[in-house]
Amino acid sequence: MLWTFRTRNPAVPSDLTELSGALPWKQNSLTEPIRFSNALRNYGIVFDYDQRLEQIRVIENETMVANGFWDNQESAQETVATLKSLKAVAGPLTDMLAASDDLAALLEMAEEDPEIEAEVTDELRRLETALEDLELKSLLNGPHDNSGAILTINARDGGTDANDWAEMLLRMYSQWAQKHEYTVGLLDRNDNDEAGINSATIVIRGPMAFGYLKGEDGMHRLVRISPFNADGKRQTSFAAVDISPEISESVDIEINEADVRVDTYRASGAGGQHVNKTDSAVRLTHIPTGVVAQCQNERSQHKNRATAWKMLRSQLARLEEAKREEEEALKYQNRPRVGFGSQIRNYFQHPDQRVKDARTGHLIGDFSRVLDGDIQPFLDAYLRWKVKSGNE
Repeated sequence: MLWTFRTRNPAVPSDLTELSGALPWKQNSLTEPIRFSNALRNYGIVFDYDQRLEQIRVIENETMVANGFWDNQESAQETVATLKSLKAVAGPLTDMLAASDDLAALLEMAEEDPEIEAEVTDELRRLETALEDLELKSLLNGPHDNSGAILTINARDGGTDANDWAEMLLRMYSQWAQKHEYTVGLLDRNDNDEAGINSATIVIRGPMAFGYLKGEDGMHRLVRISPFNADGKRQTSFAAVDISPEISESVDIEINEADVRVDTYRASGAGGQHVNKTDSAVRLTHIPTGVVAQCQNERSQHKNRATAWKMLRSQLARLEEAKREEEEALKYQNRPRVGFGSQIRNYFQHPDQRVKDARTGHLIGDFSRVLDGDIQPFLDAYLRWKVKSGNE
C-alpha cells in the first residue's frame, strides 16, 4: 500500500478545542495551509485522484452520451453507480483542495482583523472533520468495497422473539441506507407465521456500500422484555447477518454448474395465488462449499433463478476474498453461528437501553436511535478497529 493509517491526521491541530483559547494557528499561520495541502496531496495519491477525475470525464462525456447507452438497463445502472462512487471520493477531495488554497488567505486576513478569528476556528474544525471522513474512506480499499451489498438476515435462537428481532434488523439496515440516499431492493423474504421473519435478503446499492457494511457480518443479540411472553420475562434473542458484495456480470466468477444443486419449491408468504400455487421459488446449493442462495420474491421462476445465481456468485466472491486474508478465512471456518458468546454486537432494551459492539467497544446509549438506522458510528469504529488490530 502507498499509505499508512493515522488515527488523527497530523495536518490538523491535535486539539481543536484549544482554538477558542490561545489560537495556536496564529503561531503557525504560514505553515498551516502547507500542512493541509501536504495531507490532501497524500490522499490524492491514496485515492488515485487524477485517475478518478479522468474516469468521471470519460463516463459523463463519452460513455453516457453514446447511442444505445440506456438500452441495457442493468449495464447502465452499473455505470451510474460507478459514477456516483467515483464522485463520492473525488468531490470531497476537490472541495478540500480549494479550501486549503483559501485557508492561506483567510489566515493572513485574521492576522490583521481579530474579528475573523472565529471564522478561522470554524474553518479549521470543518477541515478536520472532512479530513477524518477522508481517512475513513481511505480504509475502504478492499477488492469489492466499492460494490453494492447483499445482506441476508436469518432468525436464530429465541423463538418468535428471534423472528421479530430479525425483522427489526431488516428495518434498521433499510433505514441506514435511506439516510445515506442508498437504494434498497428486496431479493427474498420468508415471513414467520406468528410474527417477524424467518429470513430476508436485500441488496443495498450506493458508494462503498459493501465496504461499510461488511463488518456487520455476524451474530446480533437482543435483550428485552418479550412482547410475546405473558409473564413479562426478559428474553434473549439472536439473528445472524451475512454480507456479500454484489458482483457485476462483467466480473468473471467461475462456477461449475455440475457443482450446483437446483431445487424449486412453492413460495411461502404473501405474493398472490400464482406465487403460492406454482414452484416459482428457487434454491441453489453450491455443493463444494455448502453455500446456499435462494429467491422466491418474483412470480416468475426464471427471474427467481437469475437472482439466485447472482446471489450465489456474490457469496462465492466474498468467500474467495476471505480466503485471501488469513484472518478472514479463520473467521469463516471457526466463527460460532449461534448462541451466547458468538455475537458481534449486543442490543439492550432491558434493564437499560444501550447498544455496544463486542469487538470495538463502541457504545451508544440510545436503543431507539440505533434501530432507526443510526449505525454509522459503529461502521466507522469497526474500520478503525480493523486497522488498529492488524486484521487487514
